[in-house]
Amino acid sequence: MENKNDKTQNKKINRKIVKPPVKTANRTDKRNQSKNPNKRLPVKANAEKSNNRHIRKPSLKPRPLRVVFLGGVGEIGKNMTALECGDDIIIIDAGAIFPTEETPGFDLIVPDVSYLVENAKKVRALILTHGHEDHIGGVPYLLKEMKIPVAGTKLTLALVDNKLREHRINDVKEITLSPDKKVQFGCFKVQPVNVNHSIAGSLALAIETPYGTVFHSGDFKIDLTPVAGEPIDLKTISDIGASGVLLYLGESTNIERAGYTMSETTVGNTLDRLFGENSDRRLIVATFASNVHRLQQIIDIAVKHRRKVALSGRSMHNVLEAAEKIGEIRIPEGAVVDISKIKNMRDNEIVVISTGSQGEPMSALTRMANGDNPQISVGKNDTVIISASPIPGNEKLVYRVINNLYRLGAEVVYESLENIHVSGHACREEHKIMHTLLKPQYFIPVHGEYRHLKKHVLLAKELGMPENKMFIPEIGNRIEVTKNGLRRVENVQSGSRLIDGEGIEDENQSMVIEDRRQLSEEGLFIVSIAVSNGEVVGEPAINSRGFVFDFHRDYNREIREVILKAIDSFDLSRGNIDDFKKHIRRNLRNYLMKKTRQSPMIVPVVVEL
Repeated sequence: MENKNDKTQNKKINRKIVKPPVKTANRTDKRNQSKNPNKRLPVKANAEKSNNRHIRKPSLKPRPLRVVFLGGVGEIGKNMTALECGDDIIIIDAGAIFPTEETPGFDLIVPDVSYLVENAKKVRALILTHGHEDHIGGVPYLLKEMKIPVAGTKLTLALVDNKLREHRINDVKEITLSPDKKVQFGCFKVQPVNVNHSIAGSLALAIETPYGTVFHSGDFKIDLTPVAGEPIDLKTISDIGASGVLLYLGESTNIERAGYTMSETTVGNTLDRLFGENSDRRLIVATFASNVHRLQQIIDIAVKHRRKVALSGRSMHNVLEAAEKIGEIRIPEGAVVDISKIKNMRDNEIVVISTGSQGEPMSALTRMANGDNPQISVGKNDTVIISASPIPGNEKLVYRVINNLYRLGAEVVYESLENIHVSGHACREEHKIMHTLLKPQYFIPVHGEYRHLKKHVLLAKELGMPENKMFIPEIGNRIEVTKNGLRRVENVQSGSRLIDGEGIEDENQSMVIEDRRQLSEEGLFIVSIAVSNGEVVGEPAINSRGFVFDFHRDYNREIREVILKAIDSFDLSRGNIDDFKKHIRRNLRNYLMKKTRQSPMIVPVVVEL
């Protein structure tokens, strides 16, 4: 070791190899250092490096910060993003979407979380920005696969609790977030930031990492006159921007809309006027159950106009109960009555708040419109107010409900006629404000279809953001973020999982969904054949469902002939039953494709007697 008291030796240290002293000398060094804390412990000479070049010093540089996109990009819904740094992962949101025509018969669609399950030991927490289904709908399915803490505001956690009870999930550690308190999760320090949205308790997240701050906007708009709670905390956002933001993950849902999103107070003014104009009629208001501030306005206006409130729809009851329990909504005593009692009340004494603003097939409003709701029969003295706008893809369902309500004689008020709904998402000018306040080094748009993400990138470019500092993600992408740039690294397993009751299917590998699509598009043939002692007994039974025949041909006769020829051409004594089924299926499929240009599902059933 070098002797720091010998100046001459210091000058020659690069030329002369000095033997390290025996270990006992370290005891003296340590004693001397305890007497003189400013004196450093001796270090090995450069010569020792040259003798041990294969030994590397441990790097002090933190492992790369990576952003993993598992949902909510290139689509509306099932939002899920993960931040990964070294041995720590935090998950932001775990959403779901409802099935479409491409996923017939399923109940729910959630993100594929295989990557998170593989790295479950690294996951420190699930952090929820707010309580909408596209952000919390997948929470129970995630928690069935890993035991992690869940963090969110009071209302968000109350809504999650309802789901956990339904799925019988217990012992979940919950962390209540509030904008005035930072929380540490591994190497990530999370600062919740209050924002406005169409549900109470919505947050943006400023996440301090070893490389810098990542700001996740959550779903937001700038509402300076909210009906409840505080306005968006622009000062804190500005302070975070002034301190430096490495990466901004910004929602993009309303990026195509110019200007600013209207305040929620606009809806209250319109509803108050409509209540007055329909003072002698029964009122039915359909809205999102999760929009607690909208529910509060409806209840307050009903009390003002001396009407009782009845709730229709399970989720409406659940949300109202959860919100009232934590003080997010105030219900005057006696204002709410059981819906079974409204049959004995005059029309001008009641307002029904209902689910079904998106035309969901089993929702309360849809069942009213179809005439099969056992509690409410819609008639000529009803005014139905749909206080919501159709989510993209739901337009047909919503307008079908409106048409059916008109057929029953009701008056229907919806967004294109009145200002009875405002979005919870920022428009272009609000996005410009957020970008200007944050001044991020890098930007990645989230929460939107590809066109939304592209438009958001173009807006950022207008504000001066260079193209090489932005990235449009797709599900499965993993982006490495450093002060030197964004870099896409290898993708992770991703996609969708299809929920049907208690069953879960991987969409990419699901045979069930392919079978259902084929059934819905082409129909079904079932061919039943009895076999005894290696020989076919009797005639085959042929049944079809959902298959369109040409009335000018006798297809039943021709199909029977095709099957009989297939039976005669197969030797059961040499082949097995499975091969026999494949033979029947192949012959019938070839005939149907040739004659009808259709390819139904064919199910041969062989019964051995």
